[in-house]
Amino acid sequence: MSDYKPTGYTSAAPYLIVPDARKTLDFLKAVFGAEDLRLHRRDDGSVMHAEARIDDTVVMMGEMADGPKTNVHVYCADVEEAFQRALEAGGTVVQPLELKPDGDRRGGIDDGNNTVWWLARQEG
Repeated sequence: MSDYKPTGYTSAAPYLIVPDARKTLDFLKAVFGAEDLRLHRRDDGSVMHAEARIDDTVVMMGEMADGPKTNVHVYCADVEEAFQRALEAGGTVVQPLELKPDGDRRGGIDDGNNTVWWLARQEG
């Protein structure tokens, strides 16, 4: 551990507010092979704070029934495979994979839990 952050953590991390943290953790595991890191519950059993690692990034989250809609962009080595895994994990297409003017092959998947995941690979 460094003097100001846990070892292996980036200085900034996405923080999602979702209705069901376990659903998001399971989605991240299915799509990205994420590793669960921490899970802290409130007295009523709901999730106060949870974390998962995707490659070199920690994604943090907490539960709130009517939380805001969130968008997260993730670069993937095999974007087609990740997109398919996202569909198999129960996601729905917001935007199909296509080459964009910025050189990214990118598409969006809604995980059904207030988060749209923008999956991309730099192509050009």
